Amino acid sequence: MIHAVKAFFAFWYDFIVGDDWQVAVAVVLALAGTFWLAATTAIPVWWVLPAAVAVVLPTSLWRAARSTSGTGSGSDTG
Repeated sequence: MIHAVKAFFAFWYDFIVGDDWQVAVAVVLALAGTFWLAATTAIPVWWVLPAAVAVVLPTSLWRAARSTSGTGSGSDTG
């Protein structure tokens, strides 16, 4: 039974966090910020999540590309 519970939470951790914990934190912060703005203001806050994606996605891709550059895995090896 304990193994099944551990496997269940390990699956959800891997599914939500995945390879980049910083993106998971950014998503949680964007959702919390959207909730807070919706609860405290009367303005529409639908734009917060697309704005967060517009910032987080290129940043994540840039970090991933930078971490793999120089490994020699490109197509120009020969």
